[in-house]
Amino acid sequence: MGGKIEKTMIFGIASPYRLQWEDAQDSYVLLYPEGMVTLNRSAGEILQLCDHTSTVSEILTQLGDKFQGADIEADVLEFLEIALARGWISNE
Repeated sequence: MGGKIEKTMIFGIASPYRLQWEDAQDSYVLLYPEGMVTLNRSAGEILQLCDHTSTVSEILTQLGDKFQGADIEADVLEFLEIALARGWISNE
């Protein structure tokens, strides 16, 4: 797992993970049978867009529109590499 992220790749939340908002945590979390991963705001924003239909390029465009003026591309690509390596997302 892991590796270079290409802008044409399409990702989604990998099984057995489930992304959801937790009011108690005031953040998005990834739930899985053994526990929960609490995500920071940036991670939650990125993973919400990993819907098995949007390319990485489309995700970058959507985030760029939302956070105008921020240079986010390198950070988003780095996070996707980490999320893929941890098995949180898949491109299957």
